[in-house]
Amino acid sequence: RLYSITGYYTKKLVNTKLAFTTTNISIERYAWPIMRLADLYLLYAEALNESGNSGAAIPYLNRIRERAGLASVESAWSNFSNRPTKYTTVDGLREIIQQERGIELAFEGSRFWDLRRWKTAHEKLNQPIYTWNITRESTEDYYQRILEFNQTFVAPRDYLWPLSEAELQINTNLVQNTGW
Repeated sequence: RLYSITGYYTKKLVNTKLAFTTTNISIERYAWPIMRLADLYLLYAEALNESGNSGAAIPYLNRIRERAGLASVESAWSNFSNRPTKYTTVDGLREIIQQERGIELAFEGSRFWDLRRWKTAHEKLNQPIYTWNITRESTEDYYQRILEFNQTFVAPRDYLWPLSEAELQINTNLVQNTGW
């Protein structure tokens, strides 16, 4: 396949110094960020919220939003939401933090690990994947949703990989992960 199954491409973290011509390619090494400061802020905000210190978590979310030119969590939720006090509860702030992680860290390879840590992978990863009909030329044909595939995530089995038989034989105190 020579195209994205969704019909969308991202420019996030693309090496802009990579140049192609019909006869030549120019490559400059690019240090791929393994962990960004925004990721640390979001993880810390999540930890503060889960430990019952929700008020201390909000400034870390606001740092990320400010860098992106967005209103603070308090302002955005108070003025533009049908749940203006959502950020004031642990459960509400948890949802906000999870949403912020999905937006800020999109296409960086952390989503599965987040879903796994939150134990919500079985909800999110058992939904069908749809694509656009991007080989069509007209707008009407392009915007037809096509079922690409059905994904399956079996809980609790798929939250952890199986331990190898060799490791189980070496250490008899180990117990195979559930479902394997």
